[in-house]
Amino acid sequence: MDRSRIGMLAAVTFIGAASTAQAGPCTTQISQVEQRIRQAQAASPPGGAGEPSAPQSVGAQLHHQPTPGSVQSAEHKARVDSEAALNRARKADAAGNASACAKALTEARALYGIQ
Repeated sequence: MDRSRIGMLAAVTFIGAASTAQAGPCTTQISQVEQRIRQAQAASPPGGAGEPSAPQSVGAQLHHQPTPGSVQSAEHKARVDSEAALNRARKADAAGNASACAKALTEARALYGIQ
């Protein structure tokens, strides 16, 4: 092998090792959840299974019909909550806090209805 190939191989190995060293304790799980979300969104119509949802409201349990505004508000809140959960997971991962990351990912999975 000539010197330039050896140098190139060493550089690639070093860069690969450095990027792996920077990964947090649940980087892979975050990536998997994000991929599952994208797959669910691609496979479902707008407002379908690929969108986050919140628990059923008390009004719904009392058989009250939702208004367009209440539906829109609930959808917005579910999107905000699910993005916040993913952001908490990313921050916990960056900080090396595996338990906080796992908790946030569990919440995000629940909001999106994925395993």
